[in-house]
Amino acid sequence: MSLRIIKPGLQTTIQDGGRPGNLRWGLSRGGAGDTFAMALGNLLLGNSPKHPCLEVAITGPEIEFSAATSVAVTGARFDLAHNDRPANNDEVLQMRPGDRLRFGPLRSGARAYITLAADFQLAPTLDSLSTHVIAGFGGWQGRALKAGDQIPLQHCRTVPTRALPAQYRLDYGSRPLLRVVPGLESPYFTGDAKTRFYAGGFTVSPQSNRMGIRLAGEPLPTETLPQQVSAALCPGTVQVPPNGLPIISFVEGQTIGGYPRIAHVISSDLHRLAQLPASARLDFEQVEQATAHQILREKSRLLADLPGLL
Repeated sequence: MSLRIIKPGLQTTIQDGGRPGNLRWGLSRGGAGDTFAMALGNLLLGNSPKHPCLEVAITGPEIEFSAATSVAVTGARFDLAHNDRPANNDEVLQMRPGDRLRFGPLRSGARAYITLAADFQLAPTLDSLSTHVIAGFGGWQGRALKAGDQIPLQHCRTVPTRALPAQYRLDYGSRPLLRVVPGLESPYFTGDAKTRFYAGGFTVSPQSNRMGIRLAGEPLPTETLPQQVSAALCPGTVQVPPNGLPIISFVEGQTIGGYPRIAHVISSDLHRLAQLPASARLDFEQVEQATAHQILREKSRLLADLPGLL
């Protein structure tokens, strides 16, 4: 039982919930960029929310299945084909031996998740199967999949054909508003710098990757900022280097950095970072920490309620 990669796409990797709790050792969490989309696909198949899956970025793969199993594609919207017949995102697809799943043009977002009613027959690294692309370990040989790779599967099963309820179908077509709380060095930024930051209109630079989302736009003034020693970073931290263009730490970002931290994307919005293709426009909105906690509770409740709605 295996997956055979016919075409790999731009960057298709094995991901799960990553390796949280290792920042003190200098190891970023890694794992799926859009954990919310991954959880929706897994719950649709009856898996745990962080069950290992395939993350597809920008250009999708073509995959052949050697065993009967059920799969679902969530997250970014691609044109999909199952044995050359159109297939839907957010629905259970039934694969038979020899069936192929092919990704066509990307319609919105940047990363999709192929969740499976099966397990990868691979040894975990530090309790996770996720591929740490920057460091080159985990997943399948520590790298993105290539044409000809055969990924062994076990415990393949099928589940009833069903779809996510309409209210759970994610829309990445609109200009995202990322909610943030002030960063530790926020008081050192001038009023003009903060006004420009929250005025928005930044775009995503093509130099962005799983390490960091680099932004382009009108630079923030940084002349008055003090020098500082390196300090802790985690996914969502927004640093401002001397050129005035913010960098948002992403899932494989460094664990410390020396640039002033103007803000931090709240936990419930982190998954939106994964769906920002190059040139996407985005805005920031400051919220209180209590509000951030309430939004996270509401989003967690959505996932907890989903199994009862299927």
